[in-house]
Amino acid sequence: MGSDIDWNALFVPTLPLGEVVLRGTLVYLFLFLLLRILRREAGDIGISDLLVVVLIADAAGNAMSSEYRSFTEGAVLVTTIVLWDYLVGWLSYRVPALRRLLRPAPLLLIRDGRLQKRNMQREKIQEEELLAQLREKGVDGVEDVKQCFLEGNGRISVIQWGSK
Repeated sequence: MGSDIDWNALFVPTLPLGEVVLRGTLVYLFLFLLLRILRREAGDIGISDLLVVVLIADAAGNAMSSEYRSFTEGAVLVTTIVLWDYLVGWLSYRVPALRRLLRPAPLLLIRDGRLQKRNMQREKIQEEELLAQLREKGVDGVEDVKQCFLEGNGRISVIQWGSK
């Protein structure tokens, strides 16, 4: 049973490892920028978290199904993706200017009981969708809202009249 394993094919890369790192870097940065342009995040996990999960699953899947010729290539690709995610997180923590670039500022959706239609249109938020979000937060209607923001993490925050 052990004699059927091609140990050389399992561990010896068929691609230069630098190319694997470069491919992983380019895919991570492209998808990060694409998702950043789209602005929204998925529930409680951020764009970069979701991106890492998807890319690691794909990279690991390719390595396991021998899409790559060696485990080493898959491991290098997964490591590259994780390191980029760590580096982006570390830099955004350490460099305030970069944090503002990577995490968008809150966007005003309601001011003094009035919808900010231009901002809603820019983010492709339908009035019905926003009203549903308000109801989930226990708010009866737009007129009850002093301010409502689309936060950088994709969530909606609401300040009602009389709240501090």
